[in-house]
Amino acid sequence: MALNFFDQFMSPTYLGIPLIALALTLPWTLFPTPSSRWLNNRVLTLQGWFINRFTYQLMMPINAGGHKWATIFASLMLFLISLNMLGLLPYTFTPTTQLSMNMGLAVPLWMATVLIGMRNQPTAALGHLLPEGTPAPLIPVLIIIETISVFIRPLALGVRLTANLTAGHLLIQLIATAAFVLIPLMPTVALLTGVVLFLLTILEVAVAMIQAYVFVLLLSLYLQENV
Repeated sequence: MALNFFDQFMSPTYLGIPLIALALTLPWTLFPTPSSRWLNNRVLTLQGWFINRFTYQLMMPINAGGHKWATIFASLMLFLISLNMLGLLPYTFTPTTQLSMNMGLAVPLWMATVLIGMRNQPTAALGHLLPEGTPAPLIPVLIIIETISVFIRPLALGVRLTANLTAGHLLIQLIATAAFVLIPLMPTVALLTGVVLFLLTILEVAVAMIQAYVFVLLLSLYLQENV
């Protein structure tokens, strides 16, 4: 048993080698590869339908110039969902509970959207810093506030994903520990706690999928402002 509940969020190492690289590589090996047959199996058909519907819904409000990002967003969505779902299995490690990794995904993609806006339409990109019809005395204050809000976006992306997954995993471990402790003392209460744990696990599966979608959705909104 872990001495500290937060030990599960530490990056594991084996012989001094961090295993986060293995955890990041494993999801890609689980995806089925397309075959040369005319008719695909059910797994490939379901996967293709899911990717097509997700990409269509995500790219629909974005101009044609931003459709080049469809492959990046679809790959990122599948990657995050796989990492979040695999992290719910016993004796596994969830890389997306590491703030450093989430920031490593959020900062470059956010910076790319900002640079695209500054390159293609600098006037419109800078126009977001000052709402139309602002009184003259408030212009300096609003420019500073909007600039801070723009630079805080990648931090919000990384912290949101990290906090939601960390809180869910920690709550599951707390309730599971309580259930094991209550088994010899109060079996009925332990059974009820086990039911709560099962329901919470189902909720965490939904949270793992929703947080991956929210991460990609917010990136698409940032891209929409700059294309």
